[in-house]
Amino acid sequence: METHNSSYDYSYYNVYDDDFTTVSVKQEPSHDTKAIARILSVVVYSLTCLLGILGNGLVITIITFKMKKSINAIWFLNLAVADFLFNVFLPLNIAYTAMNYHWVFGAAMCKLSSFLLNLNLYSSVLLLMTISLDRCVSVVLPVWAQNHRTTTLACLICVFDWVIALAMSSPSLVFRDTATHEGKVICFSNYALSGNKSDYPLGMMRHQTVNIVRFLIGFVIPITIITVCYMIIVVKLKRNRLAKSKKPFKIIVTIIVTFFLCWTPYHVLHLLETQHDQVSHEVFKIGIPITTALAAASSCMNPILYVFMGQDFKKFKVTILSRLVNALSEDTTHSTLTHRSFSKMSSMTEKDTTLL
Repeated sequence: METHNSSYDYSYYNVYDDDFTTVSVKQEPSHDTKAIARILSVVVYSLTCLLGILGNGLVITIITFKMKKSINAIWFLNLAVADFLFNVFLPLNIAYTAMNYHWVFGAAMCKLSSFLLNLNLYSSVLLLMTISLDRCVSVVLPVWAQNHRTTTLACLICVFDWVIALAMSSPSLVFRDTATHEGKVICFSNYALSGNKSDYPLGMMRHQTVNIVRFLIGFVIPITIITVCYMIIVVKLKRNRLAKSKKPFKIIVTIIVTFFLCWTPYHVLHLLETQHDQVSHEVFKIGIPITTALAAASSCMNPILYVFMGQDFKKFKVTILSRLVNALSEDTTHSTLTHRSFSKMSSMTEKDTTLL
């Protein structure tokens, strides 16, 4: 994830456009509108940081010290670590935004901060996709899952997800840079890697490639897989009449809709950013900070959507700690399906024995 102004305002002005003065004045949004967007971003970032650190920190503590090692615990631990790491470094971007986009932390931290934010984007999305696939396999193939679904395999899959996320986040270490503009230091993406006019086409190509790949791998493919998995789960549960209430389906719909609402504006706007000359400058000046803040907010929603709402809690008097432990435990639906499958197999074996 990139902060406001990180790849649009200054990379275009200083890298792609021939006349900085002309472009910067053209279609410039009002000062009040920009101030409102900036203040709103600071508020959302601050709430996200507070709730994210508390929520994800609680999940990490419970899984590490209060629970036995299980597959679900491994999924949720890695997801919480990704979100927690993002929230720990979020104050840098809060300060950057609050200071009217003046970066005071140096070029190295500019690269590292963006790298970690992108790492959260890819690791979270890949882990959510992994959780969806795991739940789908557990429901559709309960017997196979019972025999092959191990903590060792889960750890290996998590390592694979993190490696992919690290690779996808690496462009931040290459292209992020700092520069002085109108008396302020800005942290931006310098895709041209120089100020030479001859490098502009190559810089634009790099910019388009990074944004398109991020759109596909960081959004389109994961959301498609997540949606398909939960649709299969819903159909399977309805067909087997395992859902005693509509709450599980509401939770599934909430998870998909929340993910879609948080990330769609961010990815769409950054995809349009590659065609900045065809879109009003005001759209990016106002839209990028708001959509980035909305995408960042997803990091504090995960503990709520995947933990607090992850189980059908009938007793509301139990403590939050008890709810978290129950939610992070192995899914009861998987156990029920597995039990039914083994029971059915046993019944069939008994019938065969009687016939023989």
